[in-house]
Amino acid sequence: MTTVTPGSTVSTKNQGQLSVAIQQFRKNGVAKFGGVVLILLYVMALFGGFLAPDGLSNYSTTNLTPFHPPTPVHFFSNGSISRPYVNNYSQQLNMTTFINEYKPTAEKCPIYFGVSGETYKILGVIPASLHLFGTNNPNCKVYLFGGDGLGRDLLSRTMYASQISLTIGVLSVLVATIIGMIMGSISAYFGGTVDNLIQRLIEVIASIPYLFLVILLRSIFPANLNPILVLYVILGILAFISWGGLARVVRGQLLSVREQDYVSAATALGASSGRVMFRHMLPSMTSYLIINLSLAIPGFILLESGLSFLGIGAVEPYASWGSLLTQAQEGGFASITQRPWVLIPGFFIVATVMCFQLLGDGLRDAFDPRKRQ
Repeated sequence: MTTVTPGSTVSTKNQGQLSVAIQQFRKNGVAKFGGVVLILLYVMALFGGFLAPDGLSNYSTTNLTPFHPPTPVHFFSNGSISRPYVNNYSQQLNMTTFINEYKPTAEKCPIYFGVSGETYKILGVIPASLHLFGTNNPNCKVYLFGGDGLGRDLLSRTMYASQISLTIGVLSVLVATIIGMIMGSISAYFGGTVDNLIQRLIEVIASIPYLFLVILLRSIFPANLNPILVLYVILGILAFISWGGLARVVRGQLLSVREQDYVSAATALGASSGRVMFRHMLPSMTSYLIINLSLAIPGFILLESGLSFLGIGAVEPYASWGSLLTQAQEGGFASITQRPWVLIPGFFIVATVMCFQLLGDGLRDAFDPRKRQ
């Protein structure tokens, strides 16, 4: 009988692979930081309508404020603590530079919490109009991130845009992963003619130029069709043809698993081909698939951002982080010198991709026995 003396540690040999990986992941502070930031970003996307102080495309046609600068929030008035407020701004055209100049006025606009404003839908279904904060004054807005070319609040548009940029990557990767797992398993299990056909199909798909295919697909759809529906269809098709790399990796791994004794025993006991593949063979790829998901999602986020930046993705009246960057591109060097806040959506793209990479690296180290601490 094995006894445990005080001060000794219990062996982890009998622990499952998942529990050991979780313990290792908790030791990786950088990966945990990436995971926490991603959780916050997805919470922001989920409750974007509530957190945003304004609507997605709300702007005034009578008091147009193009590229309104960020408005600082003040907490002191006349030397004492007061309700948070922002100053209203007046604009005047500089006849020398022909640029609108904004100057704060003496008018104070108090900030209230839990205000009623533009209508939005929670989870795209439940209508609501409650916002986290606002001024209750349509002529005086809180521009924490500044405004765009039409005077729309960039913070609100960034939050609404995250709903497209963050979710579309996950959905596309899930489609590609499921197809890749199925095709790779079939190829490894049956071999022979089935394997050759799948491999030739992968080679044909890999030869298709993605950008040319996207432009061709976008030209097929009518111009009056919902742009979000078109974007989801296009990225769905791209996900459908991007499973080849994963399928080859799954095939290579499962070719050795197919020869294991437990697979032969399941076959001898009369288990069906589907049960052998998905119940006994594919679970050995769990760690790789988890890591692949965390590293493939940012690739599709960048792809969607690039398509929207080119104008064949999320277009008006919708927005994604990529489409918001088009104003930075249109402004040229002035986007850096005069209105740098239009570059903020790009920082969200960089932060999201970086955090996914940190999370993926942490998961890879946690599931790799050679790198365990």
